[in-house]
Order: sequence, then structure tokens, then C-alpha cells
Amino acid sequence: MLNLLEEGNVALGLAPVALMAGAAIWSVRGRAPVRRAWARFNALTFAALAVSLAELAWELALLSAGGTAGPGAGRWLAVNPFGAWAGLLVQLLGAAIAVYSSHHLNGEPRQPVYMAALGAVLAAVHLLLLADHWVVLIAAWAAIGHAMHHLLCFYPDRPFALLAAHKKRVTDRAADALLIAAALLAWSQTGSGSLSVLRAHLAAGPASAALQWSGVCLALAVIARTALMPVHGWLVQVMEAPTPVSALLHAGVVNLGGYVLVLFAPLLGASPAARWLLVGFGLASAVVAGLVLLTRVSQKVHLAWSTIAQMGFMLLECGLGLYLFAALHLLGHSLYKAHNFLNASGAVRECERKLLTGEARNSALSMILAVPVSLAIVFGLQAALGDRAWPWWWSAVLALAWAPILWAPKAQAGGARTVAARIAAAVFMAIVLTLAAGIVDHAPIGVLNDPLDGAGIVALVGLGVMYLGMVAFQVWPQSVVTARRWVYAGFYMDEGYTHWVLRLWPAAWAGAGRKATPPSWRPQESVYEGVRS
Repeated sequence: MLNLLEEGNVALGLAPVALMAGAAIWSVRGRAPVRRAWARFNALTFAALAVSLAELAWELALLSAGGTAGPGAGRWLAVNPFGAWAGLLVQLLGAAIAVYSSHHLNGEPRQPVYMAALGAVLAAVHLLLLADHWVVLIAAWAAIGHAMHHLLCFYPDRPFALLAAHKKRVTDRAADALLIAAALLAWSQTGSGSLSVLRAHLAAGPASAALQWSGVCLALAVIARTALMPVHGWLVQVMEAPTPVSALLHAGVVNLGGYVLVLFAPLLGASPAARWLLVGFGLASAVVAGLVLLTRVSQKVHLAWSTIAQMGFMLLECGLGLYLFAALHLLGHSLYKAHNFLNASGAVRECERKLLTGEARNSALSMILAVPVSLAIVFGLQAALGDRAWPWWWSAVLALAWAPILWAPKAQAGGARTVAARIAAAVFMAIVLTLAAGIVDHAPIGVLNDPLDGAGIVALVGLGVMYLGMVAFQVWPQSVVTARRWVYAGFYMDEGYTHWVLRLWPAAWAGAGRKATPPSWRPQESVYEGVRS
């Protein structure tokens, strides 16, 4: 009986795929006026949202009844609790972005193409979340990239948008090759492409060298897909796409790397080299991008660097074996980043307010006191929850990560009210952290945390360096001009990557199929922001 219910849940999970694929096909083949086409498209997105909610409820009911996380080994598709939560989140964001786009793109000539590509992205994401076979996973991820290309090139007359899309396509093809290599290595050892069979094989005994190399290839593929350094540049340069496309990319598509790593947690656990790769690339990206975003004056570019830092932190969590934290981070970051992009137009007014009130500069004393206060709060929570909540070094990492919320502005006007607000925000964060810890400690997503203590110490040192750099940029802006210039340019990593991409894979610009000289490119910061700090 349970098997029938589980198979029925897979069929229910396929309904959003069919609805969004139908919306994509209807958008390009329909002859209705644009306004009516948008109304129909939005209706289908909300129908898929309702089905995603039903899928999650069904899966939770199955878990409470003692069911498994999906059909057994040998199937190509399966529903798991984390995938059900992610599917609901993706469709919620997709519905919000569709409604926003119907107004934001009013008057644009290529709206049917936009609707078709948006529907295709959402359909492919839902298919990836159902994948229980290497073939489905690889095909769905490749389909997402192909559909996103049409959204990123929505304005085909913008050369830097084409450059960014070309760089992403090259990076995606490299990631596809790495995923195929990981699949072949795992398939050769298990005799099946089923991910359920792979997990059962890993649980039965120690992993072979081939499986460990499979984990390494998987980690490198996810690093490329999530735009970690040094292949991060395209994520910053696609800001020339419409704002709702940026929201979809940063809040939904890029986060899929974290989902895949949580899905393959047993394989990562059997491959120490893969975990150290994630720690190294994730920590470097989080630290460098966290410093770079402080030098940004464009709101969308600032948010892009924030995404790179967040993706680095998420992959760092997976490398450290804190898969439950990574899952919670993925869900929270998606909501946060979607709101920020869709609300980006209010950033100008907020910046003007801070400049007028003097809140643009922070007090040095508050930056010094923020660390011990945040450490006291987090370690106090750990003591209240018990040592099983998380390792001690993770408490220190968390404290450094959110200590900036305690920074108080340097301005005197309204200072008491501002300090009180920051203290209230810190207390609220402590409450949220307590609740999050309880959720994470009991989250039914099919994996358990597997902390890697040595890498945890490395992560703590790296976050400490980042915090000191943030303080230095705030307190001594004139004394760190040289360092600030290098940080502003992202240590010129993207310039080197762009050079080799265009040298090894020249682009056919403007989609005309002709070879052309790429646009004259300079460090991306001057292109998008016009001034240097």
C-alpha cells in the first residue's frame, strides 16, 4: 500500500513539470494578445504552486506513516522531503516572478519568448528535484542552463549580456562533462545509474577509489554550476538581463548546487578530497566576495557578489559535513535574495536616507564589541541546546558571520534609537537561530550532519580574516587603498578566465552565426558601475 502511495506522489510531483512545460509551449504557439497570454501563464504557475503544496503534504504524510523518501531502487524518479520543500519554494518564487514580470516587461516585444523560457526553466527545475537517476539529473540540469540562456539574452543587442551568457554556457558545458564523468565512475562500481542504488552501495561498505573520484568530479561540477571563483564573473555580468531574471537566477537556479550536494551527501562522505575541494573553493569565494561587495555602488551588482559569497558559504557547509544547515541556508537564501532583487528599485531611496542620516559609516567601537557579544549569544544557545546541536567551531563561525548585524552607525542623530534597534535585531536573530537549530537538528531530509573538524578550524580562521578585512575597510578607508583596489577588481580572476574562454571557445556574437571581435572589455566593475571607489 505504501509503495502505491509513494508512486502516486511521484505522479503528483510530475504535475508541476507538465503544467510549466505546457505553459512554455502555449506561450510560443498561442496567438492570444500578450496581456491574455500573461493571465493564462500566471494561472498555470499558481496551479503548479497548489500541486507542489499538495506534493509536500503527501510526502510529509508518508513519512509520518512510515513510508520511505520515495520509490525504491531502480526507479528514475523519486520524491524526497527536501526536494518537496525545494519544489514548493521554487514554484512560489516562480509564481511571484511571473506576476512581477507581467508588469515589469510591459511593452517589451519579446515577451512570448520570455514566458516560454521561464516556463521551461521551472519545468526543468521540478524535474531535477525528482531525479533519482544520473541521466535524469544531468539532462534536467542541462535543460535548465539552455532555457536560462534565452532569458539572459533577452536583450540580444547588449554585447556584455551576450559575453556573460557565452561564459556561462562554456562553464556549463565543463560542468556537464564533469557530471558525466562522475556518473560513469559511479555506474561502473554499482552497475546501475540509480541514485538509490548508489546510496545503498555506499552504506554497505567502504567506497572504492572510483567512487571517491566520482565524488571529486561531482564537487567540481557543482563548483562550476554555482559560480564560485574563479568562474564567477558571468554571474555579475548577467545583471544586464531584466531584474526578474536576476531574481530567478540568484534565488532559484544557482542554489541548485546546494541541493545536489545534499542529495549526494553519502558520496561526499566517502570522498575526503571532494569535501576539501568544497571547503577550499567555498571558503575562498565567501571571503573574497564578502569583501568585494563592500566596494560596490550598484545595487544589483552588490547583490550578485552577495550571491557568490552565499554560495561559497553554502558549499563550505556541505564540505564541512553540515548538510542540514546547508539545506536550511538554501531555503532562507532563496527567499531573501528574491525579495532583494524584486525590491531593488527601493535601494536608491534607502541609500539616500542613510547618507542623509549618517548611517553609511559604522562606529569602530560597535565593530569591536560585536564579536564578543555575538559569540556569547551563539555559545549560550549551544549550551542551552546541548553539544549535539553543532560543533563548537561552528558556533564561532556563525558568530563571525552575523556579527555585522550588531554594528551601529557612527552618526549621533537618532543614535540611541538606532542602537536600540540593532540590539532588538540581535535578540530577534538569537530567537531565529534557536528555532533554526531545533529545526535543523530534527529535519527529516534523509541525511545527517557529518562534521569535519580539521576543515572547521580552517573555516574559522578564514571567516576571522574576512571580518578583520571588513573592519579595516570601514575604519581605515584611506590606509587600505591598494588592497581595496585589488579587492574591488576581485583580484582580476574573472579577467583571466574571460581571456581563456574567448581564446579557447570564440563566440558568435549577436546570434548571427558569424565570428566577430568580442566587445572591448575592461574590469567588469568599471563597465557596470562607471566609477571606481
